[in-house]
Amino acid sequence: MRKVRVRFAPSPTGALHIGGVRTALYNYLFAKQNGGDMLLRIEDTDSARFVAGAENYIVESLNWLGIKIDEGIGADSAGPHAPYRQSERKAIYRKYVDQLLEAGLAYIAFDTPTELDAKRAEIANFQYDAKTRELMNNSLTLDGDEVELRIDRGDQYVVRVKIEANEEIKVQDLIRGEVIFNSSVIDDKVLYKSTDELPTYHLANVVDDYLMEISHVIRGEEWLPSAPLHVLLYQYLGWASVMPEFAHLPLLLKPDGNGKLSKRDGDRLGFPVFPLNWKDPKTGETSSGYREAGYFPEAVVNFLALLGWNPGTEQEIFSMQELIDQFSLDRVSKSGAKFDYEKGKWFNHKYLQAKPNEDIADIFQHILIEKDIVEDTDKLCSIVALVKERANFVSELWAQSSFFFQSPTEYDAKTVQKRWKPESTTQLTELITLLSDIKEFTPENTESIVKEWIATKEYNMGGIMNAFRLAIVGEPKGPHMFDIISILGKQETIDRLKKAITVLG
Repeated sequence: MRKVRVRFAPSPTGALHIGGVRTALYNYLFAKQNGGDMLLRIEDTDSARFVAGAENYIVESLNWLGIKIDEGIGADSAGPHAPYRQSERKAIYRKYVDQLLEAGLAYIAFDTPTELDAKRAEIANFQYDAKTRELMNNSLTLDGDEVELRIDRGDQYVVRVKIEANEEIKVQDLIRGEVIFNSSVIDDKVLYKSTDELPTYHLANVVDDYLMEISHVIRGEEWLPSAPLHVLLYQYLGWASVMPEFAHLPLLLKPDGNGKLSKRDGDRLGFPVFPLNWKDPKTGETSSGYREAGYFPEAVVNFLALLGWNPGTEQEIFSMQELIDQFSLDRVSKSGAKFDYEKGKWFNHKYLQAKPNEDIADIFQHILIEKDIVEDTDKLCSIVALVKERANFVSELWAQSSFFFQSPTEYDAKTVQKRWKPESTTQLTELITLLSDIKEFTPENTESIVKEWIATKEYNMGGIMNAFRLAIVGEPKGPHMFDIISILGKQETIDRLKKAITVLG
């Protein structure tokens, strides 16, 4: 049985889109479930669109997400099919270009951009194909001597695949079943360019997948229209028996409306569409990433896995291993998945709650240091335990817990008006005396003593506790009051009560 070998083959033309990340993830899950290998190959044959730093960004993104590459770029060892950058494989492709030319399955075309533009203006919906190629300057219309002369004098040319008209091309897809194309809708695609002596994506893709023994090509739905050409190339090159199986994944769609998810949607609605922050080297513009926005990598993986794949159960939280165990292409949807970014926040919230308080405190400590606050680890763990339920991200813990580290400098005006009564000064002065005498300042003991005092004095419980919270926190928020003052300690609690009485009394 053929070993499962998949590849993720992005182009280094900018930041890795979150849709590309999902493609990489599905490849990884499929490979690991089947005991196979995942390769990372960089398809950089389009030199005009190359962006410096993009390759390193791709590798760093996959590493952050825990998508481990077995072979190729970013793997621990080089691998048996090196090099894995197509620009470094230039010498490999010419052999297959010549093979197609000699078999009459491809031809040389000398048409200049100006000549092609003229033909497009002359013929509506012009397509370079079986109907029009006889009208053009190529090795099918020029005699052999003329072709050789043009090549010898350095005329620029391309090699085009020769596709016969009106033939059925069947693509077997593991998600969509059999998809049938008529060859007449496919133009004679360019396979090779003499200008840079590089193949185009289509030829390089097929040759590399063959030489690297790829068993399954799992890629985005946008590549489905290219699939019949790739099937033909496998047939033309004599590799039909080892052609990989295809699976075309559904698109990630805009959260609102129709169409493919884009960076503009993220900018418009306020969520990242890239795994990491990306600074465009040409424009200097920085785009936000999931890592810097405070998402945990495992939350992003979990979120993405369920955008287009359904486990068939009610389970929503999956570890990477659980995803590997349960993932299957037959449960991948044919239709696009709306990108619910609020659900992404929900996943991060769930992972935040599940993480040990020590781990969260360690991350939170860095935020505090930036504010010139250094806090005891045990105390920080206690604070995290009290407030993390209210947060989706570690960065939100400050807003939920700042009063633990800073005494109120002002008091919420609406709450003062509503909760600070004429009797509050007297009652909180009595409370100071009561708290001063408590020896065991634990939440349970303090709560019991305070509630007994309120009952004995026949005070209004809500009135006391609302004013108490206002004095300690400065606004009507925060966890259980007796948990708060236990962490603050007796003296800090009394100091805050005295300050509130002075300011508000």
